[in-house]
Amino acid sequence: MDPLGAPSQFVDVDSLPGWTDAYEAKQLDCHQNPVEKAQVDVRSPFPYRKDINAKIILWKGDVALLNCTAIVNTSNESLTDKNPVSESIFMHAGPDLRDELQKLKGCRTGEAKLTKGFNLAARFIIHTVGPKYKSRYRTAAESSLYSCYRNVLQLAKEQAMCSVGFCVINSLKRCYPLEDATHIALRTVRRFLEIHGETLEKVVFAVSELEEATYQKLLPLYFPRSLEEEIQSLPYLPADIGNAEGEPVVPERQIRITEKPGVPDDASDEEGLEADLSFIGSHAFARMEGDVDKQRRLILQGQLSEAALQKQHQRNYNRWLCQARAEDLSDIASLKALYQTGVDNCGRTVMVVVGRNIPVTLIDMEKALLYFIHVMDHIAVKEYVLVYFHTLTNDYNQLDSNFLKKLYDVVDAKYKRNLKALYFVHPTFRSKVSAWFFTTFTVSGLKDKIHYVESLQQLFTAIPPEQIDLPPFVLEYDARENGPYYSSYPPSPDL
Repeated sequence: MDPLGAPSQFVDVDSLPGWTDAYEAKQLDCHQNPVEKAQVDVRSPFPYRKDINAKIILWKGDVALLNCTAIVNTSNESLTDKNPVSESIFMHAGPDLRDELQKLKGCRTGEAKLTKGFNLAARFIIHTVGPKYKSRYRTAAESSLYSCYRNVLQLAKEQAMCSVGFCVINSLKRCYPLEDATHIALRTVRRFLEIHGETLEKVVFAVSELEEATYQKLLPLYFPRSLEEEIQSLPYLPADIGNAEGEPVVPERQIRITEKPGVPDDASDEEGLEADLSFIGSHAFARMEGDVDKQRRLILQGQLSEAALQKQHQRNYNRWLCQARAEDLSDIASLKALYQTGVDNCGRTVMVVVGRNIPVTLIDMEKALLYFIHVMDHIAVKEYVLVYFHTLTNDYNQLDSNFLKKLYDVVDAKYKRNLKALYFVHPTFRSKVSAWFFTTFTVSGLKDKIHYVESLQQLFTAIPPEQIDLPPFVLEYDARENGPYYSSYPPSPDL
């Protein structure tokens, strides 16, 4: 049926109030002064965006009645599920829809498939299959549900759709906790609109009375309607806010200890897992982790190929990079322990690490690792050198070998390949011994790149003095230990 001739029971999305409408009216009635941007010190990873909010509609009603470009149907793998959403869509679309679905030959979990809307006001129906939820296999369920929302949006983008009406994809029959699923739904839509917002004009969340309260509660976290609401919502964001596309970020699986290693705890559950995983969609994240324990066993047995190892490492690094881009790292940046300066005699970028500025016992070292990745990712794409000032460091500034090993293991291959020299300035006997042990027994390929530099004069033979910003205390120490020649060299005003 042509949407322009839709019967009266259908609801035009343009007639529905937007997510911000009621809030703005309330603000005017209360005469509240908006929070100025300059007053906000900490911003949410989902900042206030008026342009994105204007696309969002929360509507309590039947998604089958929406007059928009496409609506979403949640079903099972054979596309024959009998749930309230599907039954209403079938009833209003007419018998032609069932005939069309038979041609699709099912739909795997996490995938999205398109049919015409037939007698609906919507021109199209996007069919998707949400995961069966078991707390034991939460990772697989999260990645599959993310794939549902992402693939629906991607299909809408490819078909140049103007508006999409979402039902709640996680059906009660599949036992997915409503609040957990709503977090995934909202952040996936938010991240998609941040990247591809120009392709969609309206996104409608069609909810039931039972679901409405949860959406009302969580929408401000991902679509704050003012700076004030953004600040108020920040403490309520979950620990896992996904990566830059809303994709779940999965921590390393904990070691499991059982009485009988190799014997499944529950054979029936394992069979259920295989059945569930067999329907996971083709999205990259659904294939991302695989069986981590099996991969580790293969590594130990030497059966995992070098290419597979590199691919696994790259995925792990990308997760760290996405987290680094989402995290507030201003406290680490303020230490001025890592910064870019000029170039060396070969034209390579010079990066400086100031050991004395790293209060190891006082800061979150995982955030320090994230900051290193955040700063270095674009530097390491080409050749570079590191200058490490060990000057006047003490026990509180000593980077633990476990941390250095973790950093070396996490970073991408380009860091190691393009690092051409590491200048270790003002080393002590103890630091030389520690560095020797670390580069000999812990990591490989780094020993030949380390150059111990006793004075700034020696450093300036590789890096011109005008190409490096020196902390004042480094200049003072060097003048005291090696003579006053360098005291006339102006230090960086920012350090």
